[in-house]
Order: sequence, then structure tokens, then C-alpha cells
Amino acid sequence: MEQIDKLIEARCLAQKGTQQDYKEEWHAWRYLVGGKMYAMRGGDKEGLPILTLKLPPEQGYALREQYTGIIVPGYYMNKEHWNSVYLFGGVPKDTLRKLIETAYQTVLRSLSKKAQAEILEKEEK
Repeated sequence: MEQIDKLIEARCLAQKGTQQDYKEEWHAWRYLVGGKMYAMRGGDKEGLPILTLKLPPEQGYALREQYTGIIVPGYYMNKEHWNSVYLFGGVPKDTLRKLIETAYQTVLRSLSKKAQAEILEKEEK
């Protein structure tokens, strides 16, 4: 499990302008861009490890069908936009990497053009 946690953290922190914090009351690591969360690594009510990601609704619904019981509606989140991935080995690592990038892009694109430019420029310096 430690290996997958490191993969998630590394992929999230590789996204330009990502900030990471630990939300004590949620027992979860959050990954944000422009002050908005795109990913959260924590556990469900049984303590099973999950990664919750903000994805376009149509992609989330398709993934839930493809990975029944492994990718589920976002745990304690808006069920249309958020999806939780159980981290016990059902989703290939490459797919997980792509989902993190998609979640990041989804939130980045929701920011103003000015905020997007500032985030992307800041990282290039």
C-alpha cells in the first residue's frame, strides 16, 4: 500500500501549482490547485484506502461501470462529479496516473483564465 500512496503523491505533486495538505478531521491528504481540491487520499468508513477524484460526470459514470465495486460514487462527496477508487489493486497504475491528471485538468480548467495563466507561468519560472 505504501508504494501506491507514493505513486499517488508523486503524480499529484507533479501537476503544476499543486498544493498538498492533511485534513486531520477527515484523516485524509488533499491535493489542490488554485485553492480547489481535485484529489483526496484517505479511507472509507471501514478504513479501506481510497483515492477520491473530481472527474467529468460522463467519464466517472463509465469508470464506475467498467470497475464495478472498485470505482464508486465519491465517498462523502457530490456523487455526480466525484469518484472514489479503492486502492486494493483493481485499477492499473497507468489508469490511476491518467485519472489523477484528468482530475487536475478538470479543476484547473474550472479556474479563471487569469488564475490558470498565473499557475502555469509560476511553474515555468
